[in-house]
Amino acid sequence: MDIAVSQLLLLACFLIPCLLLFAAAAVKSRRRSIGAAALPPGPPRLPIIGNILNVGKNPHHSLAELSKVYGPVMSLKLGTLTTVVVASPEAAKEVLQVHDQALSGRTFSDPVRAIGHHDVSVVWLPALARWRLLRKISAAHLFSPSRLEASKPIRTNKLRELVNFLNGSRDRGEAVDIGRASFVTAVNIISNTLFSIDFGSYDHTASNEFHDLVIGIMTAAGKPNVADYFPILRFLDLQGIRKEMKSCSDRLFEVFQGFIDARIAKRSSRNDPKDASNTDVLDSLLDIALENGWELSVKDIRHLLLDLFLAGTDTNSSTVEWAMAELLHRPDTMAKAQAEITRVIGKNGVIQESDIPKLPYIQAVMKETLRLHPPAPFLLPRKAESDTEIFDFLVPKNAQVLVNVWAIGRDLNVWDNPSEFEPERFLGREIDMKGKDFELTPFGAGRRICPGMQLAFRTVPMMLVSLLHSFDWELQNGVVPEDLDMEEAFGVTLHKAKPLFAVPIKKRVVPISSPET
Repeated sequence: MDIAVSQLLLLACFLIPCLLLFAAAAVKSRRRSIGAAALPPGPPRLPIIGNILNVGKNPHHSLAELSKVYGPVMSLKLGTLTTVVVASPEAAKEVLQVHDQALSGRTFSDPVRAIGHHDVSVVWLPALARWRLLRKISAAHLFSPSRLEASKPIRTNKLRELVNFLNGSRDRGEAVDIGRASFVTAVNIISNTLFSIDFGSYDHTASNEFHDLVIGIMTAAGKPNVADYFPILRFLDLQGIRKEMKSCSDRLFEVFQGFIDARIAKRSSRNDPKDASNTDVLDSLLDIALENGWELSVKDIRHLLLDLFLAGTDTNSSTVEWAMAELLHRPDTMAKAQAEITRVIGKNGVIQESDIPKLPYIQAVMKETLRLHPPAPFLLPRKAESDTEIFDFLVPKNAQVLVNVWAIGRDLNVWDNPSEFEPERFLGREIDMKGKDFELTPFGAGRRICPGMQLAFRTVPMMLVSLLHSFDWELQNGVVPEDLDMEEAFGVTLHKAKPLFAVPIKKRVVPISSPET
């Protein structure tokens, strides 16, 4: 955590008088209104701070270890916040399907609250009428099959630009920051879809502003935060997380507002406010706003754009980086993936989105990457809207509910050799990632399933295939595959702790074999 243990304990001791009063008001019986159900088991709690010290720097790791001791449904007390953690496919099904409605609320972190995002965001709003409207708008104007098909030329063009950049790096013998290159591609796909303009540049001398802003927001939203555990301390912003979140989000809102103002001014200067030549998402949102008497306000549009922008960039690029890291870590597996691509597409063939279903090993690589490195290791936190019972344990109203999909992906009871990267485990095995198979739910399930899942299914494999089709790869500075650093950095999105640098080289001629061999 950002505050050292000694500092946190000192703070707690200093504030004991007011915290005791606050805690006394918040204490509820461990036995609640549902029959004789009690809270799930969990580790012993310290006075005031509860289990905060059990969370650690990498909560997905520490809570996975605790779940091995206390079971797949476990409870913790994080300051004043009751938290239930589930860590098995069966328990995940209870949360995401069986009790989806009762557990469909959201607990949101203090930084999200600080920018007012919880009041207007499709990600954080309760699953009620306003949320349904925003989900419907997102589905119709960005993620519907017709819109995804219409935006295919954007993705094709941006992937071509990625390959051109890699060609230049290959010719110069330069190492490529895989995460940054993937982010530039992802951000330009989403910025062209939203605004018809590039936000990113592959030029190393160009500003990384948008990358830094997105990472800043995702990091701030995902940090363990004293203000979430003790709401009475919010105004102090002891860790500076509110300030960090506001600084990054204000800059993005400023950019979005500039596009909104320019588009409205352009419409006002025409007799006909509609322009059939404009097909980006911003125009669609303004159409909805104007046609429905501003049922969507400018503020609504700004925050929806933030949701779409964040969801379509960082998670996609981090998944590509993890996939490439795993393949570079295991050259034999990379060779199998490249052989399949060559066999299906040809050495000089042009990659099409329609080719992806013909590449079962690539699809298996993607599933294995998301099993070991889910972009959101706890998905996004849910909140119990009412007292709910899971496996005879109570999930009390207002409790935070975390689904540790990272732990499920590494569960010995679910997977053979769970810590090993073995795409072969998915060949001939019917496991999808669309919320039906609870051993693999990186996009969630139920009414809160990620609405951008279909866009990710198109974008991420195409980026990976683009990297593998035209180039072989070597680690920089003579690093051998087995020494590649695979450490994680925790946040809302699970990043590599150290960026992956690799050198694209001319494709070698190798025999084409089946991935099963």
